[in-house]
Amino acid sequence: MQELSQNEINERVAVLKRFKTLLEQQRDKFREYLSVLEKQQTSITEENTDALIAHTELEQQVVSNIAGLQKVIVPMEEMYSSIRSSAPEGEKRALESIQKDLAHLQSQVLAQNEKNRSLLRVHIADIQKQMERIKNPYRGNRSVYAQKQSVGSFVEVQA
Repeated sequence: MQELSQNEINERVAVLKRFKTLLEQQRDKFREYLSVLEKQQTSITEENTDALIAHTELEQQVVSNIAGLQKVIVPMEEMYSSIRSSAPEGEKRALESIQKDLAHLQSQVLAQNEKNRSLLRVHIADIQKQMERIKNPYRGNRSVYAQKQSVGSFVEVQA
């Protein structure tokens, strides 16, 4: 095995620390996303449209942040893979723990997201059924003024 210079060791440690920090940030964003989805579920069940809109906007921001982080994490992960064998055992375990936690959070987020979608589909179907049950008294009539009514044919004029 080849001896590493102090500069190479410092670079590898910096990569490990940066990768760990990025993974921790992503984990925090996924926790935030899961929290937003849980609050969104409450808004759906309570039929609170204003809160639902606010949660949806917040959800879009969090997803955008996660996507931005992911763009940085992918190259860092590739760099980490190339130096993984020389990484300290404690750092490897810490990174593996964070990655497992991230995977678990991702599965929770996907499950909650699907649950919310299902609730929304049911809610939309209920609203459509309610709308179909509403009877329109003007159905079949083009206009109230277009109906034929009897009209007098004589006009009496008095002088």
